[in-house]
Amino acid sequence: MSWGKRLGLIAVVAFLAALAGTYAGRTIFAPERQTETELHALLHRELNLDAAQRAKIEAIEQRFATRRRALELEMRAANAHLASAMQAEHGYGPEVTAAIDHTHMVMGQMQKETLEHLFAMRAVLRPGQAAMFDRTVTKALAPDNTPSDTR
Repeated sequence: MSWGKRLGLIAVVAFLAALAGTYAGRTIFAPERQTETELHALLHRELNLDAAQRAKIEAIEQRFATRRRALELEMRAANAHLASAMQAEHGYGPEVTAAIDHTHMVMGQMQKETLEHLFAMRAVLRPGQAAMFDRTVTKALAPDNTPSDTR
């Protein structure tokens, strides 16, 4: 095996090991997703939603749960495609590039639809509730920012 092929193989193995480590860290050792926990606690316990608001938010959550499951399945398929492309090309070739682009597209779609979901829930809230919701979302997205950190 030539030196270039060995180096390429080492790079691919290192990349796969990094992916596996990241996956293991996120699924096995990761703490509960703070954003969802805080938002659900806020929505269901602290905002004093009326019955109509609860019904609307429940419907919004059900629609999003279905869509999120579909996007998660698509993400798994995209990751499998990436793994297959890496196995076939053993380098950063056109199929790997296409698989990475597809993975990024799915991740971007998940982020967009998550934000649409948040804004749909926010639209159900009264102004005071929306202000509390906004503070919780901001804290979840940027937990290290304090009011003095804004620029």
